[in-house]
Amino acid sequence: MSVLTRQAVAEMIGTAILVFFGVGSAVFGFDAIGPVGVALTFGLVLLALVYGMGPVTGAHLNPAVTLGVLIRKGIDVRDAVAFWVAQLVGGVVGAAVIQLLLGAGGAADHTGHKGTNNWGSTVNLTGTVVLEIVLTCVLVLTVLLTTAPSAPPGFAGLAIGLVLTAIHLVGIPLDGTSVNPARSLGPALFEGGSALAHVWVFLLAPLVGGALAAVLVPVLRPGDSSDGSDGRDGRDGRDGRDGRDGADGADSADGADSADGARGAVSDGGRRPGGARAHPTAPGGRR
Repeated sequence: MSVLTRQAVAEMIGTAILVFFGVGSAVFGFDAIGPVGVALTFGLVLLALVYGMGPVTGAHLNPAVTLGVLIRKGIDVRDAVAFWVAQLVGGVVGAAVIQLLLGAGGAADHTGHKGTNNWGSTVNLTGTVVLEIVLTCVLVLTVLLTTAPSAPPGFAGLAIGLVLTAIHLVGIPLDGTSVNPARSLGPALFEGGSALAHVWVFLLAPLVGGALAAVLVPVLRPGDSSDGSDGRDGRDGRDGRDGRDGADGADSADGADSADGARGAVSDGGRRPGGARAHPTAPGGRR
C-alpha cells in the first residue's frame, strides 16, 4: 500500500468516526445530552483524532481544512484530491452506520431528520451562508495558526477540539452546524428531501470559509511563510515526500528525521530535530 493510499484510508476512517460519534450523539442522544453534549462530543472526538491520527494523515477530516492547507501550500493538488474523496466517502460511511442503527437496529432518531443540517425555522438561507463561512473560517484559521512553526508546541489538538466545541454551541441552534462538507453530505444522502436539496450550501459555504482562513493567515501572522515551512514537512525537499520520491520520507529506510517529526506532532508538540516543526495538518506528519 502506498503512503498516499494509507493516508487516504486513514482520512476516510477518521472522518467516518467523527461523523458517527458527532452526528450520532445528536441522533441517538439529543434528548438526553442536549446541544452542549453534542458540541462536546464533536470537540472531544476531533481532539482525540488530531493526536491519534495526526502523525499518519494530519487529521484533516474536513475538506475545508484540506483546502486551507492546499492554499497555504502545505499539500499538493494530487494529495488534496485524494483526501477530499476519502473524507466524503468517510462521511457517507459514518452516516450509513447511523442509518443501520436507525433501521435494522431499531434505534430512535431524537432529531427527526438524522442529524442533517438545514435552514428555515431558525435562520434563513442568507444567515446560513454567513454563519457557515464565519464558523468554518474560525475553525480552519485555528488549525492553520496553531500548527504554524511559531505556535507553541503540543497545544494544536486541544485548541482545535475546543474551538469546534464552541462553534457547535453557536451553530447547533441555528442550522445544526456543518463547518465540514463531509459531515453534511452523508446524513443528507440518507435523509433526502429538503436536507438533500439544501446540502449544496453546506458543501460550498465551508469551503469559502476555509479559503478565507488561508488568506487571513499571512495577515495575522506575517512571519509564517507559505512556501512549505509551515505545512509541507518535507515537500520542499528537506525531508522527502514521505518516501514516495526516494528521498528521506517517513517510510524510506533512512527517513528517521521525517518519521521522528511525524511522531513528534503528538509526543513532543511536533518539534522535529533541529527545531523545525512537523505541521499538524499535512499528510505523513504534515498535519
